[in-house]
Amino acid sequence: MFAIGHLALGYLTGKTTSKLLNVKVDIPLLLLLSILPDFDLLIQGLEHRGPTHSLFVYALFLFPALAMYGKKTLPYFVALMQHSLLGDLLTGGGVQIMWPLTLNWYGAQIKITSLINISIEWVIFVSSFTLMLKTKDVWTLFRHHPSNMLSTVPVITIILPAFLAFPIGVPLVLLPPHFIYLPLLVISVLVDVKSILKTLKTR
Repeated sequence: MFAIGHLALGYLTGKTTSKLLNVKVDIPLLLLLSILPDFDLLIQGLEHRGPTHSLFVYALFLFPALAMYGKKTLPYFVALMQHSLLGDLLTGGGVQIMWPLTLNWYGAQIKITSLINISIEWVIFVSSFTLMLKTKDVWTLFRHHPSNMLSTVPVITIILPAFLAFPIGVPLVLLPPHFIYLPLLVISVLVDVKSILKTLKTR
């Protein structure tokens, strides 16, 4: 699944979980966690969709976070786990979801550039963006909040495949969702940059 699919699915699953548990969520943090497992692409020698996509690795962080913050952490872990459990389990070459217990790869292995995956990503994107508008979460991105700077990472994960074809080029038919999410997240970052600069000037 491309970054846009992970971001959309992370928002949908995290937001739904927050509604069920009646807890508030930080949207930039939710989006960051939804694509975080793919940082393995930046580490030479680390297998993509390997250890950073393992449920056991997630559990190492989940249980301490639950002990400290309770149910408020669950939407974030749902957004994180959807990356492996839904997105990568469906598309690509599979995922080492049970690492280190086994090095086996699991998944439907639907080709990422296939019509099936492109259709799935469009449905997820439209659903997530509709929910963002309905809940007015889109407008929260335009207000100053320290976590807005976290949107820098999703911005990079959208730019790299869409403009530089890293790690894989985005099919033309999937560019519109990228170009809709990108300005929203860039504005979110710029709102915080502006606030920081304003604070520095007043000192």
